[in-house]
Formats: sequence, C-alpha cells, structure tokens
Amino acid sequence: MTNSDPKKMQHEERLLINGRLTHAKAGGTFNNINPATEEVMGVVADASAEDIDQAIAAARKAFDETDWSTNHAFRKHCLEQLHAAIMEEKELFRAELIAEVGCPVTLTFGAQFDWPISDGLLWPAHMIDTYPWYRKVSDQHILGGRPTYRWVWKEPVGVVAAIIPWNYPFEILINKLGPALATGNTMVVKAASMTPWNATRVGRLIAEKTDIPAGVVNVVASQNHQVAQMLFSDPRIDMVSFTGSTTTGRMILEQSAPTFKRTLMELGGKSATIVLDDCNLSAVLPQAVMTAFMHAGQGCALPTRLLIPESRYEECVSTIAAVVKMVGCGDPNDVGTTAGPLVSEKQRDKVLGYIEKGKAEGARLLAGGGRPKHLKRGWFVEPTVFVDVDNMSTIAQEEIFGPVLSVITFKDDEDAIRIANQSKYGLSGFFWSASRERALNVARRVRTGSMSINGGQFYGAESPYGGYKSSGIGRQGGIEGMEQYLETKAVGCEFPLMQA
Repeated sequence: MTNSDPKKMQHEERLLINGRLTHAKAGGTFNNINPATEEVMGVVADASAEDIDQAIAAARKAFDETDWSTNHAFRKHCLEQLHAAIMEEKELFRAELIAEVGCPVTLTFGAQFDWPISDGLLWPAHMIDTYPWYRKVSDQHILGGRPTYRWVWKEPVGVVAAIIPWNYPFEILINKLGPALATGNTMVVKAASMTPWNATRVGRLIAEKTDIPAGVVNVVASQNHQVAQMLFSDPRIDMVSFTGSTTTGRMILEQSAPTFKRTLMELGGKSATIVLDDCNLSAVLPQAVMTAFMHAGQGCALPTRLLIPESRYEECVSTIAAVVKMVGCGDPNDVGTTAGPLVSEKQRDKVLGYIEKGKAEGARLLAGGGRPKHLKRGWFVEPTVFVDVDNMSTIAQEEIFGPVLSVITFKDDEDAIRIANQSKYGLSGFFWSASRERALNVARRVRTGSMSINGGQFYGAESPYGGYKSSGIGRQGGIEGMEQYLETKAVGCEFPLMQA
C-alpha cells in the first residue's frame, strides 16, 4: 500500500527561479491540504509579483543568450536525465499525488502517473533525433536566371508559460515539459495552487539532478490570481500553454491577445458515452458508469453524459442502478476506491449545488445526491446518477467536475449523434456497438477531438489530444503537440544551404 500519511510528509516546498531553489521574496507561504482528511500536509512558497518577474526574466535570458534553442543533443541528454531523476523518486511522487490530489491509488498506475512517467519525457526526447527540423523545397529562379535555394526551418517559439491544473497535475506537467523543452523553448511553469507539490518536486530535481541550464525551467506557485496573470500579459512571454476550465481559458485569450501570444488551450468537456441498442448491456454499462466516476468525475475527458437507447430504457436503468452501488467511494489509498474526494471544500459545495439544480430542473435522482454518511471527514460527494435528463438542462450542459452522471435517452443513431453534438464542448467521445459500421459512423460524425470505440484507448505521448469548439485550441501530444511549440521559417538563399 502506498503511504501518504501527511504527518510523514510535512515540509515546505520552494520555487525554482533561474536555477536556484528559493523561498518567495516576500516570505509568503500557503498550505497544502489533503482533501481526504482535511489535514495540512505542509506549505508552499507563495510567489509574489517580484518572483514571477524574475522567473520570466530568467527564462527570457536563457532563451536569448544560451544555445539551449539550437543544441539538440544537449536537450535530449537533459530530458533523459530528468526522466531518470523522476524514476528514482517514483514512489514518493505517487504518495504525494494521492495525498494532495486525492486521486485513487489505482489511477496512479494509469494516466495519473505511470503512463506519463513512462514516455512523457522520453518520447519527445527521442523525437529530437528524427523530427524534420529542416525541409528542402523546390528551388526557383529569380530575375536574371539566378537560382534561389529554398528551405523550411522549424524553430522554437521562445518563452512558454505553462499553466498546470489540479486534477491531473503531474500528467499535464510532464506532457507540457516534454515537447516544450524538446523543441528548444524555455519555460515558466505555474503549479496548481491546490496540488503544487508534484511540480515543485520536479523543480527540485531539475536543479539538483540535471544539467538543464539556469533559467530554462522556472517553477512558481501562487495563490494570488492577479500575480499569476502576469504570465498572460507580459510581452517577454511568447506562448501560453494552458490546461483548465473554458472560463479561465477565455480570460487568458483576452489578456494575451494584445501581445499576440501563441496559445495552446486544453479546456473543458461534457463528453458523452453512446451505448447503441445492439450492445451487451451487462458488459458495457458497468464500464461506462465506472469511467464516469473515476477520480470522482474530476477529469475533463470523462463521459458524464450517458446516452442509452429508448428501446432498452428499463434494462439500462436497472443495470446502472446496480452498478453505481459498486462504485467505491472513500480513502484514495484503498485499491477498491474509484471515487476519492473532491479537491477542495469549495469544489465539493459547487458539485452539491449542481445536484440540487438537477433536482429543481426535473431530472430523477436514481442514486447518490449528497455527502457519504460513512465518511466524517474529507470533501466527498456520493457517486450520483440522474435519469430522465433533458440534454439542454444545466447538469447535461455544464461541466460539473464531480461524480454526477446524467443519463439521457435517444431514439436511433441519428438522434444519438444529434444529442452528443448538442453541447458547446467537443473534447472526447465514447461509443459502444456490436457493429463496426455503426460505431464508425457515429465516431466520424460526433464532433470531438478524441474518441474511444468499444473501450479503445486514445491516450499516449505520441497521440494528439485536444478538443473541438469550446474544448480548446491546438493539441497536446504527438507530432501535432510538438509543433504547437514551433515556429516556421521559410528561407531563400542564392547559394545552397547545409541542413546544419
């Protein structure tokens, strides 16, 4: 069993600025709280405006005045060093994630930790050797018949501000660090204030265990949102890579627009699972329900709308009611737990408010609906299922980010596609059918950036991830993800150019 006893973990985490681990200039700190126990585990340095300014200046100087952006072999070496350093402290990372995020231990063996640690840094590092940094295009002749030799060069964007969310903080941190550093950028990483330790630990390893030059990676944490917003407007920042809510993403776009920053936005979702009428319901519905409740519903890609065929309504609802009783809700260190706590008291109360809204708008509460009676401490909400949900209702349209599943009926495949697309979001889709043709027809026509057919896995460092519509701009992962962090330069010259 992974040990995340907060009494054995109490410490203060520092910022990484210009290669040095440092306390905040103003001396401020804030608490890191275990959401399952409500206990303070330790504190984190609370960056001031001066700290953020110094981090930006360090990243700018490292990009402008070192060979980081051009030294491919050195970048690969440093990424491999960082991967090795993280592996040495693998179980400490795991314990801290369980404690500060409240994620169930079983999830750390997947997307929460083990999957990104396996290739989140190594895949981009190895791509350094194979990516086409230079591409020859056809030569032309200009006036007088003189030849022009033409090339396309790929170069880093510059200084990247990486904003990390609280729900999958290590996974998203690694999947921003890997491609941004592999492509030669420097960074200011803003850790999630509610789950900061994974980022500050990575910062410490960068400082103590790698040859990454001072200023290439800076890690800051702050509870002051106005201080953090310096990263969106400062002209020394060339790009903002953000993962979080659509509301915050819109604000970042507005604040970064005057300086024309490149933006990568991985935003919210209200994904649907479509269960077609030819399915083996006893096999499919347990997977669909459990997926919605993973990490207490705190995942942008989780399918919190479940679309079931009207013709098999009673059978579906009966199965869902039986399955939800088996969803383990409780101690995240327990291997039987699917739904741990919400990340904060504020988030728990927000989710409970959505549940009341669902009742008020006429949905029928099938299961859950409150705080678990057997858990006296921690920010838990029972796994909750509403049936007879109108797809235009609040609980079906808004991202709740909690363990609340809306069950919606459809008449036929066309109706299912219509309902799935009747959302401002377009992040993920999940489809189940015994017919290859029907599944592919639905998958092609639902407007989402990622799709799972009959349980297929779309996640991975070499697989692009992102959304349509209000779910974001750009992609994380894969070649497409690396190219988010690259500029394109067309070069014409009167003499042949060597690639190097």
